Amino acid sequence: MTDHRGTVRILALLIAAGALTPTAASGQASGGGSGGDASVEREAVAADEPSAATDTDRPIVLQPQIVTATRSGPRDTFDLPFMATSVDRQQIDRRQYRTTPQALRDIPNVMVQETAFGHGSPYIRGFTSFRNLFLIDGIRLNGPHFRPGPNQYWNTVDPGSIQRLELVKGPTSVLWGSDGIGGTVNAITKRPDTYGTGFQSRSGTYLRVSSAEKSFMARQEFAGSVDGKLGFIGGFGGKTFGDLQTGGPEQEGTGYDEWNGDFKIEYFLTDNVRVVGAHYQVRQNNVPRTHKTVDREEFESIPRGSLAQGDERKREIDQERDLTYVQIIGEDLVGPIDAYRASVSWQRQAEVRDRVRSNGNRDLQGFEVGTLGAFAHLESPSPIGRLTYGVEYYHNNVNSFMTDFDPTTAEDTIQGPLGDEAETEQLGIFLQDEIDVTDRLTVTLGGRFNYASVEADRVNDPNVDADAPGNTAADSTFSIEDEFDSFVGSARATYELMPDRLNVFGGVSQGFRAPNLGDLTRFDTARSNEFEIPAPGLEEERYITYEIGSKLRTETASARLAYFYTDIRDQILRFPTGNMNAAGDFEVTKANVGDGQVFGVEFSGAWELAPSWTLFGNVGYVEGEVTNFVGPPGNLRKQDDYLSRLQPLQGQLGLRWDSPNTRFWGEGLLRMAADADKLSARDRGDFQRIPNGGTPGYAVLSVRGGWRVNEHLNVVGAVENITDEEYRVHGSGQNRPGLNVILSVDVTF
Repeated sequence: MTDHRGTVRILALLIAAGALTPTAASGQASGGGSGGDASVEREAVAADEPSAATDTDRPIVLQPQIVTATRSGPRDTFDLPFMATSVDRQQIDRRQYRTTPQALRDIPNVMVQETAFGHGSPYIRGFTSFRNLFLIDGIRLNGPHFRPGPNQYWNTVDPGSIQRLELVKGPTSVLWGSDGIGGTVNAITKRPDTYGTGFQSRSGTYLRVSSAEKSFMARQEFAGSVDGKLGFIGGFGGKTFGDLQTGGPEQEGTGYDEWNGDFKIEYFLTDNVRVVGAHYQVRQNNVPRTHKTVDREEFESIPRGSLAQGDERKREIDQERDLTYVQIIGEDLVGPIDAYRASVSWQRQAEVRDRVRSNGNRDLQGFEVGTLGAFAHLESPSPIGRLTYGVEYYHNNVNSFMTDFDPTTAEDTIQGPLGDEAETEQLGIFLQDEIDVTDRLTVTLGGRFNYASVEADRVNDPNVDADAPGNTAADSTFSIEDEFDSFVGSARATYELMPDRLNVFGGVSQGFRAPNLGDLTRFDTARSNEFEIPAPGLEEERYITYEIGSKLRTETASARLAYFYTDIRDQILRFPTGNMNAAGDFEVTKANVGDGQVFGVEFSGAWELAPSWTLFGNVGYVEGEVTNFVGPPGNLRKQDDYLSRLQPLQGQLGLRWDSPNTRFWGEGLLRMAADADKLSARDRGDFQRIPNGGTPGYAVLSVRGGWRVNEHLNVVGAVENITDEEYRVHGSGQNRPGLNVILSVDVTF
């Protein structure tokens, strides 16, 4: 069990330091001053076009504005030919989300699976991991190390550094390249917000404690500006989590520690052109995957034995990520190019897994990925519409290691989970045109060419025993070198039945995913009692999504309804080879065997029952099948199978009171999910995470409220899972918290 006492002491010092941070040197309030038009204009820029209410936060007002759907200036989501959603800073603070993936859990057709307390992998319209794309200020987080199943990498983005999350559902490959099949999420980070006359500054401290999570989180933030030209913002913080208390037993061995830091500076060359530099980092220590170990706990609400006991004594992961970038941004320009954004970035992601097997033998494995990224996109008006076009490039260097301390085997193997001494790259060129055909009809057409390559010098050959007498490393090593290219297109349209009130939208979009290094070279444990081996010779996955929907908004109501159908071709899937390794795990490999479809419907809406009272809710349903090899080892056959971890019917119903005339607000929220009993063949074999017959449904009631004490102090409290329900999100490695009291305090000066 992790000892968190030292962490708590350090966090206490952090809080004290925040309380002593000086206020504005000019003696003026944050963002204040008596500046003229220039300072007012800069304040609007610093707000980064703050969105209006989100789908789940006062949705009667205008819909939020986002940039991810069009890769251009902010656009009202009502006008977009996509289902797009923004989760803004206010909602993140009010809902007190513990992690960035959890900030997406209140969106229809999004299911956030958590293999461990420190992980989080959203399923969006049936897809997860590298079939969804995560961006940070437009820079790809997805890397060559992403696994096909749920992974932890989205949780390396600190929610405290985010101004808003933008989600665009469906394929976005035309604008953003490989991976964005279920959806694309763009984390728009905070910008300086104190612009005014002279020197302006502010500081703030955020604290969050919770009972069932046994957690304590703190963030110290500071911001400043000089003469409306130079601005900066930064923050640092820590999080400590104890052993999770579920609605049933305490989940021992689930706690971990995390540290975050970020800094951004921007300088305005002119009123419309600015240079931005930023750095972000995260350190997660000893994050356990409990379902694999002897600490795993069962459901008490289902028959004992429905989940298998893990046999490892320890499995913990250290995670590190650093991102540094410089961008130049031009907006509202005069001439043939009226907006542009160019970026150069360096990102480092590193992982170390520390495992102790049931027999006491220990091994360490991990990798380090360094990513050089660059992109430039431009916007131009033209006689045939508004053009958005550009180019982007990413190059990855990967080193992978494995050290086995078993005295009977070699100390160091050829590779860790990924092929060693490897490089990958992606190059994309795109063009999109938004055409106002009539006052009510807008058509959006786009296309992209994408090139990708993978080279790995040292890949373990599973057919050769490196420890056999007479064998050398060269005898059990092979190399991989492959290239992939794709061309995809998209055609979407929006038609206003009632201008600014009711529209219909739809279209067709192609998506693709190029095989990554993990697909081709992974040599590592997979699901329960599975071991994955390299699979050279893979091809691109291809998708086509058809979608139709409608959006409504009035002074007292709003609603969104959409149906989608995605055709799946050549999806890369795992399947057993029929062999077993020396540890007794079933060997699995991969091939482009998945042909099928996924379809679903989603609805969200809100109704102002009376002044300050809003009834809101959403529901999402997904169904899908793909072909795969199923059956017992040695007798495999190809047949249709459910999508892995297919999310069940799920939804929410809530009531909110929020009056602009008071300092208080409150809401009650009921989250519901049906039984997740549509299991793929591999789901049925995932006996450490998925109970026999599927994951039971649940209904969880929570209440929360807030008090704006004054302009410097804001307090939010919640009681989640009031009935102490014992439940888990389908496919997760542990249950969710039981009765959980959360208190957060935000102090600013």
